[in-house]
Amino acid sequence: MKVVIAGAGSVGRSIALELLTNDHDVTIIDRHPSAMRVAQVPEAEWILADACELKTMDEANVGDCDVVVAATGDDKANLVISLLAKTEYGVPRVVARVNNPRNEWMYDDSWGVDVAVSTPRIMTAMVEEAVAVGDLVKIFTFHQSGADILEFTVPPGFALIGRTIAQIQWPADTVLAAIVRGGLPIAPSQDDTLEVGDELLFVTGPDVTVDQLHSVLASGESAAT
Repeated sequence: MKVVIAGAGSVGRSIALELLTNDHDVTIIDRHPSAMRVAQVPEAEWILADACELKTMDEANVGDCDVVVAATGDDKANLVISLLAKTEYGVPRVVARVNNPRNEWMYDDSWGVDVAVSTPRIMTAMVEEAVAVGDLVKIFTFHQSGADILEFTVPPGFALIGRTIAQIQWPADTVLAAIVRGGLPIAPSQDDTLEVGDELLFVTGPDVTVDQLHSVLASGESAAT
């Protein structure tokens, strides 16, 4: 897979290193000479230029890449890069970094963004997850589809403890994607039962509300009879 990353800061370099470890081709673009820390990611191709300019994207062969990652520290630049990548070059997947959560509403398909990643929002979700046993925590939203990933940690006294997955009727367009038990992920089967401390990871459609899923988790009244 060929990936172009705009932004050679710590976020961009970390992404590049991970992708290179998995044998992907990576090009890093940044307009600041001080960001050209080539020795830290020597396997990548580096371009000193402004990724918001078409000539830079041409030089990086963006039209031939599979993914563009807009990872600069400037939300305006990330949106422009995303829009150019999608509309001018038809890049199949555009991932953009959200620096200020107040700007997150702009990161949608109208700006060419397939996936928006807000580090502050993810960190907030992780903090909430650490203390919110018994509460649903929204971990991530896919902006292209509107689907959500939510986490729920089973507390003592939970109404559905001991029930099998087959006995529980989740809301429509809701999938229990994984159970994390003892630090290990489990692909849930219909015969698996819920236990205290289980972390449940759900994927829900855009029309499913947190309240709908929470009512099932809180009461257990929708269990199949």
